[in-house]
Amino acid sequence: MNSNLLMKISDMLEADTFENSTFAIMTQEQIVHLLPNDFSDDSKVWIYQSSRRLTDTQQIEVAEQLFQFSTQWLSHGEPVKAWAKLLFGQFIVVIADMSVTQVGGCSTDSMQRVIKSLERQYETKLFDRLALTFLVKNEPQMLPLNQVQYALDKGFIQMDTALFDNSISDLRTLKTRWLTPLRASWLAARLKDPVQA
Repeated sequence: MNSNLLMKISDMLEADTFENSTFAIMTQEQIVHLLPNDFSDDSKVWIYQSSRRLTDTQQIEVAEQLFQFSTQWLSHGEPVKAWAKLLFGQFIVVIADMSVTQVGGCSTDSMQRVIKSLERQYETKLFDRLALTFLVKNEPQMLPLNQVQYALDKGFIQMDTALFDNSISDLRTLKTRWLTPLRASWLAARLKDPVQA
């Protein structure tokens, strides 16, 4: 790894210490400060959730690979205005400002190849949409979708428990609703609140 890139990554990690810290007292407002402020709110967003929190060393390595990808990403030969980071050691967030360059199918495929490569390298799942992450006592807790009602019934989570909504696809929504109470999420309609029963 060249020394300039290592310094850039080190600077990024120091400047954004919250993104790799514990989830202590996390709020949606704090999340907004981690996101780029010079991208259109209509920018396209992809979120890939790791099935486990990556180690500190793995986080640095992933940050390097995401930086390399985001600075070299092309769509039809044109540079994509992109932002890609690992947040909280568990979520890869990729943003493309479509007002600058449209990202087509081939460009999206190239991003997917990078994510699949990370998945293989670090032996984690990044494409499992049936695993959900909740913020329980300021710690991320993953649950399979089919166990959410059980966790609710047993009091492990409540309807006010914060859910990371990884189905979000634009920056505006990421800024306002990535971390949202379960009762306000897409999942609420599928659940029975035991408190209301």
